[in-house]
Amino acid sequence: MESASKNYAKITADVVDTQEPTIVGADKHPVWNMLRRIATRITTPLLPDDYLQLANPLWSARELRGRVVEVRRETRDAATLVIKPGWGFRFDYQPGQYIGIGLLVDGRWRWRSYSLTSSPVTASCTVTITVKAMPEGFLSTHLVEGVRPGTIVRLAEPQGNFVLPDPAPPAILFLTAGTGITPVMSMLRTLVRRNQVTDVMHLHSAPTAAEVMFAAELAELERQHDGYHLRLRTTRTQGRLDLARLDEDVPDWRERRTWACGPEGMLTAAEKVWSAAGIGERLHLERFAVSRSAPAGVGGTVTFARSGRTAAADAATSLMDAGEQAGVRMPFGCRMGICRSCVVPLLDGHVRDLRTGVEHEPGTRIQTCVSAPSGDCVLDI
Repeated sequence: MESASKNYAKITADVVDTQEPTIVGADKHPVWNMLRRIATRITTPLLPDDYLQLANPLWSARELRGRVVEVRRETRDAATLVIKPGWGFRFDYQPGQYIGIGLLVDGRWRWRSYSLTSSPVTASCTVTITVKAMPEGFLSTHLVEGVRPGTIVRLAEPQGNFVLPDPAPPAILFLTAGTGITPVMSMLRTLVRRNQVTDVMHLHSAPTAAEVMFAAELAELERQHDGYHLRLRTTRTQGRLDLARLDEDVPDWRERRTWACGPEGMLTAAEKVWSAAGIGERLHLERFAVSRSAPAGVGGTVTFARSGRTAAADAATSLMDAGEQAGVRMPFGCRMGICRSCVVPLLDGHVRDLRTGVEHEPGTRIQTCVSAPSGDCVLDI
């Protein structure tokens, strides 16, 4: 588990067609990857997938795939996708982690990461993600409104450090708002399956009662388990939760291990309250947006040496965004500075880390998703 101030998480904007990420965790499955390489050699010049897809579209020698088997409406603008992963997927993920999903839309593969809402402690051989359609989110809207059962998707293996340990702590506080309930839903379902619902307080906020995801399941969970206590807050009528008055809702919150996920304002307030109480190590945060420092400098021209392309970018535009806008096939993974799938060598010039403001010099390897040009620079891609 990363510290509360360093745990950056999933992307918030849909991404355009580009190179799919290297499968996270490939080094954990040497036998599987050896079989991939052998299959490629045997079937050259054709790809193994040319043969495997004839038998089953979920079989692939070079990527993880899944089939959407059900789309279940949760609220007016949110839905749960039940996905059956194909050959090579392992169900040893941890509750609270997220998964990358790629979907072919209008002839282009688009990628996004979403929290898993399913529990790894299940025999169903499926995983679930729960997506809310965002006005600015092309892919999220398509997943909620346009995906049909039978659709084949690409998958990247689960990852993330916002996880629930096993065994779980004896006293837990979940602090969620809006879609921040999604990773915690995986944790709650896992606690039930492990029979570890001992003393769980859950404070959840949503604009209205109709916008509470999993409302019926949460109510049933509270009815069936004496150790689970839910406090719902509808912010349009009751206002936002004031963490300075947390003692009124959870008098013993200082003794509990806390997992919090939701809007940036809530998480920032939680950091301050827990830090002031001297128990910052008891707080675990999941952010849906990377924390970036204010832009400095004037940007510059980015040269992509191998592709021969250039792009002008200001001090707030990431090198990855600049490359994709110029038509460069940039490697990527989480797009949040976590997985390091986007790292490339910096050949010349300087770039600046958008989170910390630290400048990197020529000869270093930099993360393109969280770095911007600090003057003209040249990347080895």
